[in-house]
Amino acid sequence: MNDDRTPWSATGARSANGATPPGDAAEGAMTSTHGATPGAPLLSVRDITVTYGEIAAVRGLSLTIGAGEVVALLGANGAGKTTTLRTISGLLRPRAGSIEFAGERIDRSAAEQIARLGIAHLPEGRGMFPHLTVDENLRMAAYGANIPQEAYPERLERALALFPVLGERMSQLAGTLSGGQQQMLAVGRALVT
Repeated sequence: MNDDRTPWSATGARSANGATPPGDAAEGAMTSTHGATPGAPLLSVRDITVTYGEIAAVRGLSLTIGAGEVVALLGANGAGKTTTLRTISGLLRPRAGSIEFAGERIDRSAAEQIARLGIAHLPEGRGMFPHLTVDENLRMAAYGANIPQEAYPERLERALALFPVLGERMSQLAGTLSGGQQQMLAVGRALVT
């Protein structure tokens, strides 16, 4: 990343030099109320630097997200948006700085441990099995995340409450859903994990 390119958060995060965000397309979003202490940030990213070899993709990024907030990470191509999200979800490690979720430091935790805390990473693309039904896709997501069978119905209910059209299409092959419905399924898969 060039020194003049920095990822931004819609909730008021600032770059290390204190600049404010430009307008741009949203890359990702996150929402949760998992274990948050009232008044404390749910997610706190403090001065992280993430590198690929010696090249810094993200430098000095800090942001906080409160319980119930929805956040969009904005920036130009190559600004470090995906790198930031991959770092928060544990797919990459910061070279410097720290990340806390619900008061617990997570920047050295494995991605699967972070996912169990309630942080889901939805990369570009829909990440579904087109030749399986909606129901099978949702079950596979829960199975892959080692969600106990007894916890699945409640998680499924939460996903279907947000996306009732998925409930109407449980026996339909995922590959035959519309593009928007496939995106709903991708988010639903994250919600059941």
